[in-house]
Amino acid sequence: MPVQKILLVDDSKTELHYLSDVLEKRGYTVRLAHNGDEAMKRLGEETPDLILMDVVMPGLNGFQLTRAITRDPRFANVPVIMCTSKSQETDKVWGLRQGARDYIVKPVDPNELVSKIQAFG
Repeated sequence: MPVQKILLVDDSKTELHYLSDVLEKRGYTVRLAHNGDEAMKRLGEETPDLILMDVVMPGLNGFQLTRAITRDPRFANVPVIMCTSKSQETDKVWGLRQGARDYIVKPVDPNELVSKIQAFG
């Protein structure tokens, strides 16, 4: 089943605007969450086909949130792509160990992002 609905989790309004614009122009439906609590609320309202997750956020960080989501049976089948400025190999390994299915470093190349999303659908 192709990915259509994406939950975008990032505390940066600039990143949310940029990424949602990139995705919506390519036909995706995007819902936004500015932090972990808001992301969990959005998940309770509607299950997305994919989650794009920032790491550095107030409250629950993206690693913690990814671990919580991917270990929850309701969302275990929803792929998470970490989308972060944390570019160290140890960050990527840790993100994947928390349950993320892929990892992309900011600044995001729109074509690379769409390619990674399409790989799940």
